[in-house]
Amino acid sequence: MSEIPIEKVRGILDSLYRAEFGRILATLIRLLGDFDLAEDAVQDAFTAALERWPHDGVPANPRAWLISTGRFKAIDALRRRARFDAAQEAIAEQLEPGTGDAALETDDGIKDDQLRLIFTCCHPALAPEARVALTLREVCGLTTEEIARAFLTAAPTLAQRIVRAKAKIRDARIPYQVPSVEELPDRLDAVLQVVYLVFNEGYSASSGTSLTRAELSAEAIRLGRLLLELLPEPEVRGLLALMLLQESRRAARTSPSGELVLLENQDRSLWDREKIAEGVKLVERALLSRRFGPYTLQAAIAAVHAEASEAAATDWPQIVALYSVLARADPSPVIELNRAVAVAMRDGPEAGLALIDAIFARGELMEYHLAHSARADLCRQLDRNDEARSSYQRALSLARQESEQRFLKTRLQELDEKK
Repeated sequence: MSEIPIEKVRGILDSLYRAEFGRILATLIRLLGDFDLAEDAVQDAFTAALERWPHDGVPANPRAWLISTGRFKAIDALRRRARFDAAQEAIAEQLEPGTGDAALETDDGIKDDQLRLIFTCCHPALAPEARVALTLREVCGLTTEEIARAFLTAAPTLAQRIVRAKAKIRDARIPYQVPSVEELPDRLDAVLQVVYLVFNEGYSASSGTSLTRAELSAEAIRLGRLLLELLPEPEVRGLLALMLLQESRRAARTSPSGELVLLENQDRSLWDREKIAEGVKLVERALLSRRFGPYTLQAAIAAVHAEASEAAATDWPQIVALYSVLARADPSPVIELNRAVAVAMRDGPEAGLALIDAIFARGELMEYHLAHSARADLCRQLDRNDEARSSYQRALSLARQESEQRFLKTRLQELDEKK
């Protein structure tokens, strides 16, 4: 057999790592029962491939080869440790390949393992920030440094968060399995929350110099596609639709200089029509199931916006109706706020302002900069400039994202120029 240039093998392995890391890791975690051992096994398997494939050739089923090699590497590692701890030898014997390994070769077996990994990383016993970090590390394959950079967290802090999450899974004996049918609705909610949290951090960063972080949104959409493939439930379809419809506006949400552009001022020719078409199709199918929930309803609202040829053509009565249904299905002051803004567009700024003031009167959203910004904008439309200025200033004091701060300062400057 002729030798394969090592650079060619390196390129094949780079592609395999990006495409197969999650699948290989998920199966090795099931086989080895240990996150850290499985991670080391994946790295050892890829290192072994780089050494052997140039001479032996690329195997017919590279993924199965990498899983099998990773498993043997892990067993070897345990046997080396057994020189100091006899218990490791017993564990190594248990991990020897048996008759139940057919799943290594099948796509269905791999999919099951991925689904187990997603649900384990999103277990409700873990803190929400730990679920996000662990999902991005173990399911999406992002490095600790990449996740830390995305969330503006120091890498050692992020690493500790992941270590504690793994220890929690081990110590609490959280099972590596997909929940039962009875448990699924509650557990699926946690998974969808994590995926949407990742997307939102990428779509509208909570702080920092950049308004968006495209790589995080892309990972969340990839995870949503994977989840839908593994678990074709209506709310999974609704969440993927919502992410695609929001992502379709990414190119129009900022000016060439990075400044925030509001929805009504966006150049709609920049919207991604392929993503809109896919999102609309998904949301229509989710609605037809009649088993949809909040993500599908939010996707339906995004679809109404997406289908308007210009801001003035937006079907605000339909959007208000959808928000009313959403407020009953998933009550929250933020949804009330969004509905108030839609009511203002349908019935005029005074109607929306009354609804926002009612939220504040209950003491809710007082620390939410977008609520004060929305109130300021309605006051500005009503020429109640002193109230508008006060609300913009309050919003500015709460905003943590630099482009939003610049937007609010511009609004304040415009008010000053009207004096």
